[in-house]
Amino acid sequence: MIFNRKIPSAWLVCVAVAISSAGSALAHAADDSADGPAYGPELQGFNYPAPVEQFEFTSQQQTLHMAYMDIKPEHPNGRTAVLLHGKNFCGATWETTIHRLSEAGYRVIAPDQIGFCKSSKPAQYQFSFQQLARNTHALLASLDAENVTLIGHSTGGMLAIRYALMYPHETQQLVLVDPIGLEDWKAKGVPSLSVDEWYERELKTTADGIRRYEQTTYYAGQWRPEYEPWVQMLAGMYRGPGKKEVAWDSALLYDMIYTQPVVYELGQLQMPVLLMIGDKDTTAIGKDAAPPEVRAKIGRYPELAKLTARAIPHVKLVEFAELGHAPQMQDPQAFHKALLDGLAVIPTNQ
Repeated sequence: MIFNRKIPSAWLVCVAVAISSAGSALAHAADDSADGPAYGPELQGFNYPAPVEQFEFTSQQQTLHMAYMDIKPEHPNGRTAVLLHGKNFCGATWETTIHRLSEAGYRVIAPDQIGFCKSSKPAQYQFSFQQLARNTHALLASLDAENVTLIGHSTGGMLAIRYALMYPHETQQLVLVDPIGLEDWKAKGVPSLSVDEWYERELKTTADGIRRYEQTTYYAGQWRPEYEPWVQMLAGMYRGPGKKEVAWDSALLYDMIYTQPVVYELGQLQMPVLLMIGDKDTTAIGKDAAPPEVRAKIGRYPELAKLTARAIPHVKLVEFAELGHAPQMQDPQAFHKALLDGLAVIPTNQ
């Protein structure tokens, strides 16, 4: 069953926060007070850049719903791009990419995975990349979307790799944007955290903490007002009535990411792969809990990019020397030119 849900707008509130906090003081000014926007556990109150629909399905003896946007282009080129968001992102954070791909003729489908954003937050769920891939595959089947181009960012890159390995004949092309999972953190010495420990950490999430982390990791030390709505998007769920639900599912998801590496299977990817890396990225799960000697050797993306490119049979590597973990947001013009150029290598009639 697919149904529509209308979502009240809070976008202007977020933009107002962003504008009033512009400049270098932004990283320290607006933070964690109850005066910031508060959203529901399924991000109720936060507006998306396109109509949000819900795909209802049964999984692990539960009825769940998966939010998604399905944007049809004015001048179709016959191809479908599926955008897979990262751990601290949502379908909405692909806003600029959605517009650019749609203008170029792509049908764009951008889901929120179970446990994230506007989708279900089950209290008990065996989270795995295989399960999320199956959920996504079921969604795409319901929309008659076949032979897709997957574009996965961050944790969405790990999911995109798993999807492509499970459904190789239905994956026309794979695009990995600063994917995490290009190394096995556990094997490199990052200590294991229990789900309960992750949960306690997540309960302490604040806007200021999100902002400082994103400035350092996502934007290579830079900050601009247009990044602030995405801080408030996340922080708002932790200010809202569903804080514990959001924190619990986030803890389960962190455990999934840490325990399910994909790096050992990169050589099995047979479809064309576009690997897009911001060289200033330093992301590594559990890095802050690791001893200094371990922190020094993980999250080194210029090295990881080259190792990954050597491991994947049919790959094109694009590096952005001065960008961090989110090049699509930090330099949209450069990123989208490289993305569209990379997508063009696949014939539209393939």
